[in-house]
Amino acid sequence: MTGITDKQTRIYALIQAIIRYLESHRNEVEGVDLTLKKLASMNLTENQLLDVPSQDSRHNAILNDAIDGIKVSPLLNEIYSCLSDAKNDLAWREDNAKYYQEGSDLGEGYKNCNLHTLLIGPDACGFHHDDFNLGVFMLGPRTLYRDHNHDAPELYLNLSEKSGWRFGSDDWQDYPAGSLIWNAAGEPHATKVYDHPFISVFVWLENINSPCSVIHFNDWEEIEKELNHSTSSST
Repeated sequence: MTGITDKQTRIYALIQAIIRYLESHRNEVEGVDLTLKKLASMNLTENQLLDVPSQDSRHNAILNDAIDGIKVSPLLNEIYSCLSDAKNDLAWREDNAKYYQEGSDLGEGYKNCNLHTLLIGPDACGFHHDDFNLGVFMLGPRTLYRDHNHDAPELYLNLSEKSGWRFGSDDWQDYPAGSLIWNAAGEPHATKVYDHPFISVFVWLENINSPCSVIHFNDWEEIEKELNHSTSSST
């Protein structure tokens, strides 16, 4: 279509690859169907694509490593290929506690290395939406993304080979690449990143302007100490 740049075409392809993956996993997790229903209500035609300047990051080397790690999963080949192609077209931003209540203790690991880019949402690279986010989220290796909750119902599509998750007061559990995680509004959750960076697709279905709340757990210091002393063979 005339007027669409190569950059916009690559971003559009990435969004469509994510949607196709979700469509192939209907009924697996509640949040997948809710996300697809919300997406179906939007006008995601190419003539609605935004043209937003790309934005590089000081974490570019870690981001490259995270994206490169996606290709170990054949299930994610299309998303990997499209994200690799579009990486330099996207606006990568750090969360400097913007999404959290003032004074929240997010931990040094999270503050030192986090990135996200929005494909749909306010200030997105693809399509604008006032109360919906779909994007890509990255954390640096050996990071504890501390327990927190938020009013926004959230879906994760894990792209990394392995990451640890805790929901409420349940035990930690590892999830593989391609897994889908649904956090209903207000449900506490935490993520543990091992020796390789964590990268995922994330969705906030609504209430995206409500602040996140950190929920204190007494084991944070112990977990962060273990992660910082880990090696590639001790995950």
